[in-house]
Amino acid sequence: MNPILLIAAILISWLVFTWLLRVVKTTLKTAVLIAIIVLGLQVIVGVGPSQVLQAIMDLPQLVQDWFSSQS
Repeated sequence: MNPILLIAAILISWLVFTWLLRVVKTTLKTAVLIAIIVLGLQVIVGVGPSQVLQAIMDLPQLVQDWFSSQS
């Protein structure tokens, strides 16, 4: 096997592997942060996950209404 090809394959594999680790690390941090926020809302204020999800789903309409009332 060509040594240059082997080095290139190892380098590309390493870059893909480190990129994948960064993506997984960021995803896990985001998931944990969301879980902490939702748990905090539930414990402190009494707002459940379904209410948070409903508020997120209503958000585009609220933004659209806000911009239309500004005009």
